[in-house]
Amino acid sequence: MKYMKKADKVIIGLTVLLALVALLLNGFFFKEKGTYAEIYYDSILVYKKKLTTTQEISFSISEKPEVIFHLYDDGSIAFIESDCPDKICIRSGRLNKVGQSAACLPNKLLLKIVGEEEQGPDLVIGNTR
Repeated sequence: MKYMKKADKVIIGLTVLLALVALLLNGFFFKEKGTYAEIYYDSILVYKKKLTTTQEISFSISEKPEVIFHLYDDGSIAFIESDCPDKICIRSGRLNKVGQSAACLPNKLLLKIVGEEEQGPDLVIGNTR
């Protein structure tokens, strides 16, 4: 006894293929590039930097000078050095699209990519005041 006909397998295969193509198109072509990188320390915005494609710099914030960020000339930003034990923030890689974020929880830092409109933090770290 057959449970599926050949036509059923073709329809299922085409549906899966169409879903994968839609997912790839959404991720690569329709995702908005970030305009600003926001850095939050203890859920408070402490640094906002425009993502440009002309300069490449490394910097840190005064609240946590041992954590170093790098702004690349392609308009992306990343954690490149941290004194936290697990280094998950560094392994997050380069961020450049709206909605991407990386956090260094031991240092109470959140790096978030935002567009033009004003937003708040997506994550609250530590005690709320």
